[in-house]
Amino acid sequence: MLKAMPGVRPLTRIFLAALFLFASSGSALAAAGAWDENEQARVRVIAATGAVGTADQLSAGLQFELAEGWKTYWRSPGDAGLPVTADWSGSENVAAVEFGWPVPHRFSLFGLETFGYGEQVVFPLTVTPETPGAPVALRGRIDYLVCEEICIPHSAEVSLDLPAGAQTPAREAFLIEQFRSQLPSETSGLSLENARLVGESLEVEIASILPLTDPDVLVEAPSGWAFAAPQKTVGAEGKTARLTLTVIEGKRTEAPLAGTPVTLTLTDVNRGVEQEIRLDPPAALAPSVQLAPVLPETGLLTVLGLALLGGLILNLMPCVLPVLSIKLLSAVSHGGRNRAAVRLSFLASAAGILFSFLVLAGGAIALQLGGLAVGWGIQFQQPVFLVAMAAVVTLFACNLFGFFEIPLPSWLSGTAQLGDNHSLGGHFVTGAFATLLATPCSAPFLGTAVGFALSRGPGEILAVFAALGLGLALPYLLIAAAPGLATALPRPGAWMITLRRLLGLALAATAAWLLSVLAVQLSLAAALILGGLLTLLGLTLFARHRGRLAALPGRAAAAGLIAICIAVAALARNPAPATAETADWAPLDRQAIARHVAEGRTVFVDVTAEWCITCQVNKTLVLDTAEVTELLGGEGLVAMRGDWTRPDPMIADYLASFGRYGIPFNAVYGPDAPNGLTLPELLSRSAVLEALDTAGFDASTATAASQ
Repeated sequence: MLKAMPGVRPLTRIFLAALFLFASSGSALAAAGAWDENEQARVRVIAATGAVGTADQLSAGLQFELAEGWKTYWRSPGDAGLPVTADWSGSENVAAVEFGWPVPHRFSLFGLETFGYGEQVVFPLTVTPETPGAPVALRGRIDYLVCEEICIPHSAEVSLDLPAGAQTPAREAFLIEQFRSQLPSETSGLSLENARLVGESLEVEIASILPLTDPDVLVEAPSGWAFAAPQKTVGAEGKTARLTLTVIEGKRTEAPLAGTPVTLTLTDVNRGVEQEIRLDPPAALAPSVQLAPVLPETGLLTVLGLALLGGLILNLMPCVLPVLSIKLLSAVSHGGRNRAAVRLSFLASAAGILFSFLVLAGGAIALQLGGLAVGWGIQFQQPVFLVAMAAVVTLFACNLFGFFEIPLPSWLSGTAQLGDNHSLGGHFVTGAFATLLATPCSAPFLGTAVGFALSRGPGEILAVFAALGLGLALPYLLIAAAPGLATALPRPGAWMITLRRLLGLALAATAAWLLSVLAVQLSLAAALILGGLLTLLGLTLFARHRGRLAALPGRAAAAGLIAICIAVAALARNPAPATAETADWAPLDRQAIARHVAEGRTVFVDVTAEWCITCQVNKTLVLDTAEVTELLGGEGLVAMRGDWTRPDPMIADYLASFGRYGIPFNAVYGPDAPNGLTLPELLSRSAVLEALDTAGFDASTATAASQ
């Protein structure tokens, strides 16, 4: 593999530098007030932007961090407790502050049922300035109660000053959006199917577009009524549930519940939806789907299985096509070699894949703990990462063209040598690098697994990402188990030179694709300049290879040009925001979706990005075809597109509401599907038509009306 992949020494350094730059590129200026602290908790105000800009509304949050074992309360605390209250009357240039309540958790203790938050919570705030564009001074008095074995009331004085100036995302933006996505919403994927009184119990039936993990229902009834924790059963597919809540003894009044307005908040971990209803009088419960006991403890094992399968399928997705040249060259270079060497080389490549996935998991954990955006493939939203990858791919291509050959460093070779100049280190780095280029899009089952992991803690993230890596590495492990599959190939010879040049062209095309993404993120001029620098790099290595620049140190030239590329990208880190609005597509707007559906329209949502190759395949083969384009432009159908090429908290929030953290993502809303129907990652004409029909869209009528 050394002859096929020489030059690992500079590539290794670039690979590690790219990871470091990616990890640091999400940093931004903080927009947070001072903490008001006591032994049990601390509280402060944070904002999503460092300045007010010209917006009519500003996104902010009231952040609580609670000591271990302590909790504070929701707007309806249950059998005990007091809700958090805020007085913003001391603020300047503030017309209104809307206070949001994320989905709470149930605390059951000694027969008491309370609802609130532990560890950390951010209450999203929507601040309306009196004069948009002028500085805002947010001043608040916060009264709250914290409880463990005892309860202690506290008051806090919090403040935050936002100056006039252009809006730039703050470090706290994703933390606010993370909890804003936990506000009860019609787009949560949960819906109330039925609710009625049966004797002394309240029977609630719910449905979900995602498998349920820990469904619950919180009842806000007239004063004096309280309900015990529900008994839960779920449907065989995990997408329906029946919850039975009995009235707590002594927690009832003489006023009947029948016909009384109550508010039900349906929850499932961190998502929820609320609905005000009037309870029907006692009646027999209508037949429903067959139900089975809740088994939440099997969730992680199921998700790990999905992750393994999703990683395996990722090998077949279009996003992996740019790295097929690396995999193919790895296979054909083993023709005629001994089986032990082949086995070790493919095990090393599999180890590189697993290592790269664990690095991605570590980065996701670090970003999550820092309150920054977490998602699948988000490294492709960073210009510095794109430049570093384009430089590395260019060097790989030049190597395959035969422009340079540099031996491995001693710490990667030596005892790791396999013979015939093949090194374990080279195979390891190849696997790790291939993984980074294979992660800009999703695959069946992968989105579910990543969504589960990124909505939970570090342990689940590591476990799921390791399973994904194992799935992607399975073909390598298969050849390691049966090395005869590789040794049966023809021995490397003159034909390998032609193959290497063809595969080099494939990698050069990959570099061009990376620069096309950069053109969208920065500008066409910046991409052309960087493309010119990389072309100059290739020509320099070619001239040196032909002996025309023998005196020029090749490594120094490469390092200098790559440093210039990274510096240019680093200086252009604040491009103007993108818009997805075209003649046929409106920009993604979650509030507008509900409005269109209420008016009887169907909405088709496409979340895409220039770096998502599967997204481009979906457009070419399905969305941009004449038939589907005519359908999406029909009467009564609204097509919306969200462009995630650059970081966008609104899109990340929208994806998180479906438990998704990667793209492509498509959903259809309509009168018969107000909560949205999700489509598979790889679209087909039949899948689109079926989803539109299920949502209540009449394609034949719409087509006739448009003609």
